[in-house]
Amino acid sequence: MSLISFVKAHARGNDFLVIEESAVESVLGHRQHAALARKLCSRNTSIGADGIEFVDRRADGSIFLRLFNADGSEAELSGNGTRCVAAWLAQSEGIQEVDLGTHGGVRRCKLVRREGAEWWIESAMGVPRVMPRTIEIAGVDGPIAGAMVNVGNPHFVIFPEAEDFSSHGMTWQQLGAKIAVDPLFRFGTNVEFVRVKSAEEIEFRIFERGCGPTTSSGTGTCASSAAAIKLRGVARKLGAIAEGGGQSVEWPSDDAEMMLTGPAEIICTGEAEVQFDLL
Repeated sequence: MSLISFVKAHARGNDFLVIEESAVESVLGHRQHAALARKLCSRNTSIGADGIEFVDRRADGSIFLRLFNADGSEAELSGNGTRCVAAWLAQSEGIQEVDLGTHGGVRRCKLVRREGAEWWIESAMGVPRVMPRTIEIAGVDGPIAGAMVNVGNPHFVIFPEAEDFSSHGMTWQQLGAKIAVDPLFRFGTNVEFVRVKSAEEIEFRIFERGCGPTTSSGTGTCASSAAAIKLRGVARKLGAIAEGGGQSVEWPSDDAEMMLTGPAEIICTGEAEVQFDLL
């Protein structure tokens, strides 16, 4: 057994462990990230989290993040996970603005303010791509109208009429579970269910690839907002409310970067006991 240091943080209830890449390599060696994520993210037998952000500090001074979901799958990026890392860097090292590399592109994060335990971070989230699409999914009656949205990772956004976000005779959780793993999406997809509350506010639910239903998502907020802006004509500056709370989005034009602002909070730091032979 050996010890690995971790930080636990959350953004609107979407929780992550933050672990230095150097700590993993020194204790477990390479190619152990997936097994470590499955072990440490378990809510009943370990620390519990939606995923792990592995922080790789490179020789040129840059920082690169690798995100592994709770099921051990690797994702391109997480907007909320990236913000949690930025909040941790602000708290532990006094860094107020930082570029964080991800497999979905570089995300610039800037500390806006601090309110008690919450660190409010503005993140540049890239230029969303919105592609209206009607799909058919095995086990679902009828076509599903929505939009494929890419914000550095894949999303499918639906606009259900029901107040409980149900659609096609299913709860949003049931329908999201089917869409997320359908072969139509080669690498799986995140799924959002969006209802327009006003010209300046949307409400949505999230079924996250590799995790399941979750209270919040940074990229999900951006994908939902981009689809609502393009397909429902809402304002380009709006509030987006998930189960865990709200975040704000601003998308000045179709070819501009979308800016996401929301809080992150450091929950705790600690050490986890792990075995050398996780795989």
